[in-house]
Amino acid sequence: MDNRLGELLIRAGLLDDEQLQEALVYQREHGGRIGSNLINLGHISDQKLVAFLSQHFGVPSVDLSQIEIDPAIIQIIPADVARKYTILPVSKAGAKVTIAMIDPTNVFAMDDIKFMTGYDVEPVVASEPNLRSAIDKYYGSTHAVELKKVMDTLEEEVVDDLEVLEEEEDVDLDALEESAEDAPVVRLVNIILTDAIKRGASDIHVEPYEKEYRVRYRIDGILYEMMNPPLKLREAITSRIKIMARLDIAEKRLPQDGRIKIKTKIANRAKDLDYRVSVLPTLFGEKIVMRLLDKDNLMLDLTKLGFEEDSLRTFEASILQPYGMVLVTGPTGSGKTNTLYSALQRLNNADVNIMTAEDPVEFNLPGINQVQMKESIGLNFASTLRSFLRQDPNIVLVGEIRDFETAEVAIKAAMTGHLVLSTLHTNDAPSTINRLMNMGVEPFLVATSVHCVVAQRLVRRICTNCKEPLDAPPTALMNAGFQENETSTVQLFRGRGCDRCSNTGYKGRTALYEVMSIEDDIREMILSGASAYEIRQKAVQQGMMTLRQSGLAKIRGGVTSIEEVLRETVAN
Repeated sequence: MDNRLGELLIRAGLLDDEQLQEALVYQREHGGRIGSNLINLGHISDQKLVAFLSQHFGVPSVDLSQIEIDPAIIQIIPADVARKYTILPVSKAGAKVTIAMIDPTNVFAMDDIKFMTGYDVEPVVASEPNLRSAIDKYYGSTHAVELKKVMDTLEEEVVDDLEVLEEEEDVDLDALEESAEDAPVVRLVNIILTDAIKRGASDIHVEPYEKEYRVRYRIDGILYEMMNPPLKLREAITSRIKIMARLDIAEKRLPQDGRIKIKTKIANRAKDLDYRVSVLPTLFGEKIVMRLLDKDNLMLDLTKLGFEEDSLRTFEASILQPYGMVLVTGPTGSGKTNTLYSALQRLNNADVNIMTAEDPVEFNLPGINQVQMKESIGLNFASTLRSFLRQDPNIVLVGEIRDFETAEVAIKAAMTGHLVLSTLHTNDAPSTINRLMNMGVEPFLVATSVHCVVAQRLVRRICTNCKEPLDAPPTALMNAGFQENETSTVQLFRGRGCDRCSNTGYKGRTALYEVMSIEDDIREMILSGASAYEIRQKAVQQGMMTLRQSGLAKIRGGVTSIEEVLRETVAN
């Protein structure tokens, strides 16, 4: 139907010959149907294509994302047949079954279904993305099918003696290595690692409990339970991951950190995967958390991180200073590293020497000298920073200011002609000043060295594919922080839930920023011992946008929801 479909679309004025030729070239290189390729290239929307096919062939259309199909109907057609023809049974009436199809002219598929089931077939048209998503939903994804086969194999093959060893027992390394290299275990771990990438996860949690063993993925900041491997496999899975991360499989009493680097093919594209692995002994075995470090998802453009215009202007002015300190604060997982890396990328020129001390080094940045901390041999932030000062640096990044010693050396560097970038764990920008002084840093040193403090949080973006307007009472808007005169003009949105966002309504994240520039008035307040509240009031008077205000700006722009902003920020 491919060439014929292209000609029909040209005749209908929905396509031109040049677009069709481009789609045919794309098809020869990547495969797939011509309709899907036209959609992928942006030449036609799937809704327009479905509407055209429905009208042209006189066949009804169906939006599979908007209906729920009875499991008894699904059982009429086996999964392998549904996948072979890309079809899905939708309903049944008497001796007739309605089948959702991409190509309503596929008589071979309809004949096969009629012969196999004994039912007369009535076709309806559905978009290919919706149809494939629905097949995965009702029959299980191809990944899920593979996982089930692996799990079934594991249940049959793995013996029951793979239990957590008590501390006083001897560890049989040969047995551990043998179980870890068992083919089904290897495949299961590979599925866990690659499936996380496909789902856009940032972390993988492998957790043993007394009567349960579970795997969870953190996707857009929220943890989702994905699978429950048999409890008897915890030793084999743990050992496999430890071997991949080059950790000591015999050591079960102490935490260990490592890294896994593998190459794989995802969507017919070679991909280098990098996982930061943390193993922690718990009551019922070793919990493993793997942080995915995907270079493809690393955004190093300051203009695309979520800064409002004024906040970005203030931040850029601070990092372009020849010396002084710029601090980025926020909890773990709030995107501080991404902001700092983006700042370094903005400053990374051939005429400057940039040096970083990180724990761990998450991404390799060309042209920047990065040093990995190793506390076990005395290589910590303070000692590394002292060494940096003998390396003729222009710009220094300190992964985190954790103690007075590191803070003292960092401030000394900032006051002797170096630009110092670093992070702290504080709730907002003004409280960072008090945190430094609580560490033992003198107020006059803080006032003279710190130029800018940035606080940030990450919130989920509303899925653009299923975004729709939402009405909200004025009181809800005012409780969030909007002014009364804004309640009639602010339009809220929500994600309805679709296959692209796994029915969560959210896809991706953006940052909220609070950028406080240390001006003369605030310097005087620091020297006089002002509280964080007083500093905040002065900063707001000078134009600082708070985290909540940044969130309200994102709501006005239809980027995120009130729920997300309320979850991550407090009222001013």
